[in-house]
Amino acid sequence: MNKQQLASKIWESANQMRSKIEANEYKDYILGFIFYKYLSDKLEGFAVSQDFTMEDIQNLSEADDETVNYFKSNLGYFISYENLFSTWLAMGGDFQVSNVRDALSAFSRLIHPDHKRLFDGIFKTLETGLSKLGDTAAKQTKAISELIQLIKDIPMDGRQGYDVLGFIYEYLISMFAANAGKKAGEFYTPHEVSILMSEIIADHMKGKEKIDIYDSTSGSGSLLLNIGQSIAKHMGNEGNIKYFAQELKENTYNLTRMNLVMRGILPSNIVTRNGDTLEDDWPFFDDSDPASYNPLYLDAVVSNPPYSQKWDPEHKDSDPRYSRFGLAPKSKADYAFLLHDLYHLKPDGIMAIVLPHGVLFRGGEEGQIRKNLIENDHLDTIIGLPANIFFGTGIPTIILVLKQKREKSNVLIVDASKGFAKEGKSNKLRACDIKKICDTVIGRQSITSYSRVVAKDEIRDNGYNLNIPRYVDSSEPAESWDLYASMFGGIPQGELDDLDIYWQAFPSLRAELFTDNGTPYASPKVDNLAKAVRGSAQVREFETKFAAAFADFPSYLKSTLIDNALNIQAPQQESIIGAEIFKRLAPLTLLDKYRAYQLLADQWQQISIDLEIIQTEGIQACRVVDPTFVMKKKDGKDVEAQDGWKGRITPFKLTQTKYHKQKLDELSEKENRLSEVVASISEIIDNFSEEEKSSDAVHESGDKFVNAAVTQEAKQFKAEMKKSGDFPDDSYEAKIIQIADWLAQEKELKAEIKAEAAALHLLTKKTIENLSDAQVTELLKYKWITPMLDALSQLPAQQIDVLISKLNALMQKYQITFADNAREIQKMEIKLAEMLGELDGNTFDLKGIAELKTCLLRN
Repeated sequence: MNKQQLASKIWESANQMRSKIEANEYKDYILGFIFYKYLSDKLEGFAVSQDFTMEDIQNLSEADDETVNYFKSNLGYFISYENLFSTWLAMGGDFQVSNVRDALSAFSRLIHPDHKRLFDGIFKTLETGLSKLGDTAAKQTKAISELIQLIKDIPMDGRQGYDVLGFIYEYLISMFAANAGKKAGEFYTPHEVSILMSEIIADHMKGKEKIDIYDSTSGSGSLLLNIGQSIAKHMGNEGNIKYFAQELKENTYNLTRMNLVMRGILPSNIVTRNGDTLEDDWPFFDDSDPASYNPLYLDAVVSNPPYSQKWDPEHKDSDPRYSRFGLAPKSKADYAFLLHDLYHLKPDGIMAIVLPHGVLFRGGEEGQIRKNLIENDHLDTIIGLPANIFFGTGIPTIILVLKQKREKSNVLIVDASKGFAKEGKSNKLRACDIKKICDTVIGRQSITSYSRVVAKDEIRDNGYNLNIPRYVDSSEPAESWDLYASMFGGIPQGELDDLDIYWQAFPSLRAELFTDNGTPYASPKVDNLAKAVRGSAQVREFETKFAAAFADFPSYLKSTLIDNALNIQAPQQESIIGAEIFKRLAPLTLLDKYRAYQLLADQWQQISIDLEIIQTEGIQACRVVDPTFVMKKKDGKDVEAQDGWKGRITPFKLTQTKYHKQKLDELSEKENRLSEVVASISEIIDNFSEEEKSSDAVHESGDKFVNAAVTQEAKQFKAEMKKSGDFPDDSYEAKIIQIADWLAQEKELKAEIKAEAAALHLLTKKTIENLSDAQVTELLKYKWITPMLDALSQLPAQQIDVLISKLNALMQKYQITFADNAREIQKMEIKLAEMLGELDGNTFDLKGIAELKTCLLRN
C-alpha cells in the first residue's frame, strides 16, 4: 500500500469513526496520537541504534535516572516501556484510557529543560479532550483502541524528502480542513498555494548557506514546511534552515509544533511561540532569560493570516512595526499583519502574504499604507488568485510579494485568476498554473492578458489603486459581428488577423485557405478546411519538427528515471525534466509549454510514489506482490478479508498486456460476449407485454427472469415443438426458449470467466514475482514513460484541431447572410399565408385570419 492509499484509508476510517465529534476537534485526537506514535517509535529506534536489547527496552523505567537522562539529552524527552505506543498495542483487551492519561502526564514530566519550549504542553489539547471521545471510560477506551489500530501501520522512518509520515499528516490536515468548513479551514493553507509561495521564495534564497524562515500565523505549520523543502532543494545542508513559527490558538499552535518535529527537523532549528502576533510582537527578550536581547530579523517571512480580522490599533502608533507606514483600520487587520511581516525582514529578505483582494483598492488608512509601501519601493509583486481556492471562503485572494530593499521601483502585476481546475465545489491550482506563475514572477515577464510590469508613475496616476483589472485585462473579448459580412457574406480579414499566432507558425497557410480580393473580406478557396489544413506542407513540417525534437526523449527518460532510479533526487527531477521539455518545445512556439508541463506533472505523481518505494526497498520492490483487502460481512459485522493480489509497483493489468496478451484477449472476448447476452436478455424483458410479464417466468419486480421457471417452461415448449412444429418468432413460447438458451450461456460464461480470471490472476502474480531485470525495466518504461510520451505526441494534432475548429466557426458565422435569412423568412410567410386560407371559423375568427394574412403578404 503506497502512501496515498494508506492516507486515504486512514481518512475514510477516521471519518466513519468520529461519530458526532466535529471534524475540527477530531483532528486533534488523530493527529495527536500519530505524533505520540512518532515520538514513541523514534525512542525505540534510538534505543536499538544504541545497542539496547529488547530486554533492555522492556526495562525502560522512569526510576532509572541515568537512562532517563541519557534519552532526554539525546531526544529531548523520555518515554518508559509501559507508556510506549507499541506497548499499548501489545496490551490488547487490557488497554485502558487511563494508560493514555498516565503516559501523557509522564511525558510532560520527562522533557529535557533545553526542549521545554518545544515539547511543553504539546499534548494539552489531546489530554483535555479525551473525555469527548465517550461519556464513560469504557467508551473512551473503545474509541482510542480503534484509533491506535487505525494508525499503527503508518511508518515513521521514511527516507525520502517528503516521507510517508509527512505526506499522511498533511493529507489528513487538508482533508479535515476541506470537510469541516470555515472553522477548521483557518489553520490550513492549500498545498498548491503553499508550493507557489515556496517556489518564489526559494528562488530568491538561492546561494545562501544559512537561512531563517518565519510564519507569523503558522496554523498547522504546513506552509512553513513547504517553504523549507523548496529552499532545501537548492542547499547542500537542510540543517542550515531554521524555522520560526507563531500562532495564537493553542490547539493549532500544538499542530505547528508536532508537524515541525515529525519532519525530522533538528529541535535546535525549531523556535515556536504561542502568542498574538498583532498585540505582542515576537519578544526581543527570551521569556526564560530577561538578560537576552535578540530582535528577530529573517531571510524569509510567509503568512496566510485570517482575512479582514478586527483588531485594536489604539496606542499602536508608536509600535516600530507600524509607525513608519501607518495603522490599519480597526475593522480590518490585513495591513497590520503585512507590516508585522515586513518589519521582521532582513535587508535582503523576501516575504509573501495571502490577503483578500480588497487590500489593493480600499481607501482610508489602508490607502495611505499602500501609498507608503509603493513610494518606498517595498511592493514587488501582486498575484491575483482564482476565487474559491481556500477552505471556508470563496472570496478572491491575492499573494503580495514584498522586499525590504529593491533596486527596481516598478510592480509586477499577475492576473492568474483564470488558471485552475474545478474540483467539486472548489477550484484548485494545477501544476501548470503554479509553474506559469512562478516563471512569470521570477522572470518578471509581461505577458499579454496575464501579467505586466507597471511603472510607479502609472500607479501614482491611478491614485495608488492597485485593482488588477486596471493594469492587466484578462477578460475574454466579447464576440463582435461584422455588419457588411453579415449582410453580404465573406470572412472579415480582421477576424482572420486574430489567428495571427497560427499564420506566424504557418506563413503560407492563410493564402492556401483564403482568397485575398484586395478588400477587407476574404473568401475560402477550399471546400474542406480540415482536410486542407492537415494536408498543408507547413503543417506536416510542423508535426515532423515536433517528432524530431522528441525523437530521443524516450531514451533520455529511460536513462534519467529507470537506469538511475536508486539515486535520483525525486523532488528536483520533475523540474529538470520539465526544463528539458521546455527546451525541446522552444522552437515550436505554437505549442503551449505549460500544457506539456501538466502532462509531466500528472504522470509524475505516480512516478514519485514508485521512486520512493524503490529507493526505500530496492528494485526488488518491483517483484513484490501484496494482498488486497476488502470489507466483508461476517456474523453481522464488517471484517477485512483478502481479495486477491496486487503489485506493489508493477500493475497486474500492464503485466498481463505485455506477457499474457492472448489469455487476456480470450478473457476479454468472453466478457464482451457475456455483456451481449445480458443486453439481449434485458432487451427482451423490456419488450414483454404486461400479460407476458405476469407469467411465472418473470420476477414480480418485472425487470428480471426467474431462471428455474424459464428453464421449466422452455423444456415444456421444446417438447411441444417436436409434436406441433416451430412457434412463431414473436410468440411468447419462442421468446422463452431463446431466453433459456441465453440464461444457460450466461451461467456458463460467468463460470468460465471466473475460473479463467482467477487463473490469469495467479499466473500474473507468479510472473511479477519472477520478473527478470530486463522485464522490470520494460514494465517501468511502459508504466512511467509510455503514457507521458503518448500524451505529449498528441499536442501538435490537438493544436491543429483548435485552429480547424476556430476556422470552421468563422466560416459558419458568416455563411448564412442576413439577406439569406430575410428570403427564407419571406418564403415561410407566404407559405403560412397560404395555409391560413384553408382555415375556417366564425365571423370574428375569419376577420382575424384575413388581417394576419394581409400583414404577412404586406411584409
